[in-house]
Amino acid sequence: MTEAVEYDVVVLGGGPAGENIADRTRAAGLSTALVESELVGGECSYWACVPSKALLRPVLARADARRVPGLAAAARGPLDPAAVFAHRDYWTGSWKDDGQADWLDSIGAHLYRGHGRLYGIRKVSVTSPEGEHHVLSARHAVVVATGSRAVIPALPGITGARPWTSREATSAQEVPGRLLIVGGSVVAAEMATAWQGLGSQVTVLVRGSRLLPRMEPFAGELVADALREAGAVVRTGAAVEAVVRDGSTGPVTVVLEGGETLVGDELLMATGRAPRTEDIGLDTLGLAPGEWIGVDESCRVPGHDWLYAVGDVNHRALLTHQGKYQARIAGAAIAARAAARAAGGASSGAEADSGRWGAHAATADTLALPQVVFTDPEAAAVGLGLAEAERAGHRVRAVDYDLSKVSGAGLYADGYRGRARMVVDLDREVLLGATFVGPGAAELLHSATVAVAAEVPIARLWHAVPAFPTISEIWLRLLEEYRG
Repeated sequence: MTEAVEYDVVVLGGGPAGENIADRTRAAGLSTALVESELVGGECSYWACVPSKALLRPVLARADARRVPGLAAAARGPLDPAAVFAHRDYWTGSWKDDGQADWLDSIGAHLYRGHGRLYGIRKVSVTSPEGEHHVLSARHAVVVATGSRAVIPALPGITGARPWTSREATSAQEVPGRLLIVGGSVVAAEMATAWQGLGSQVTVLVRGSRLLPRMEPFAGELVADALREAGAVVRTGAAVEAVVRDGSTGPVTVVLEGGETLVGDELLMATGRAPRTEDIGLDTLGLAPGEWIGVDESCRVPGHDWLYAVGDVNHRALLTHQGKYQARIAGAAIAARAAARAAGGASSGAEADSGRWGAHAATADTLALPQVVFTDPEAAAVGLGLAEAERAGHRVRAVDYDLSKVSGAGLYADGYRGRARMVVDLDREVLLGATFVGPGAAELLHSATVAVAAEVPIARLWHAVPAFPTISEIWLRLLEEYRG
């Protein structure tokens, strides 16, 4: 190893969370190094959020257009996959990260390309693709932001079948004639929507009883109904036992429990995520390689006052916007603790350890976690669902309303179908959660997020008047239902 190069902060992982840490620590005047083994910008920019939405947007826009009088006939034709792929490739920078790397340089962060590993207290070793070795030492903090990877279950024949993961599903350059999707997750629902819309014959195999099991039951039901109407096959209670690929490029066969077989041209396994922590040196700190990293509310790892973990690796919320939020929290905490040390305070930051963190505590991950599933219809939710709230011991009431009865929805599209639910804490009369399912429902979510995060009293929400005629009028209808 060469002599260590010292920085105030070393960030291991250059995805959205790692980039945001670097941005915040540099803004606080702390020298920062960022280590990335693939592309700066990470999973979200190249294989997840950005390319998936680029694939989905034309599908959803066409679906909306087909429900608008005077426009429906013009939107009956097929999409142009080549144009959709070109648009997707533009937004991913054709899987080149020059722009992101230039941005890091513009804020004064130092980029090290290669595989980084923790080795002891406040040190990170980096091996570049060319075999060069560097040692980085951190005065104040090392931040792990290495993200997560797709999990492929160890089914017989799975290796030879060469299944897609979310990466292949968002970067493919051809439309498969038949696409089998295993899983009931967000990835399964979104990629079924995208590829069915682009011309594949999609079959979704859900082991459980419904799509989108982490959302209110009606969300998965409405999305599954719409997929079926679009021509996809959605089967629940379908457990896969084995997979067989015919040669190197031939069709793939899925064997279900009971012996039934299904054949497709490609197979997408959308069966969960695991932390990318298996080879980053956690064992040198007494932590378990390949496991999620537990953190406190400032995203610091207990027992290691210099080590932080943000984004997917801490398992608080596997969503890009939440990882970026955590990075902002952790960046503020690191800067505050560094300032405390410089002023002669305790090495761990006395104010931080006293529990009086205020804005430097990550609370949105548990109180007001927003998520949108970009299917047709869109499914958007924040906070607790009804079952979650009841399991948590709250005395609650769920208030439901048919979104199609809101005048703004009828004007948005003919035959609009959707549903909304708010979950109210009856003891405090505040919202614990809200779910909206319907075309354009994603744009309703932030108002609900503000209401949940700020614990706005129901009595005060009456004075947030929704504009007429918009779909946001659903708020008035939900409140009327609650008051009876």
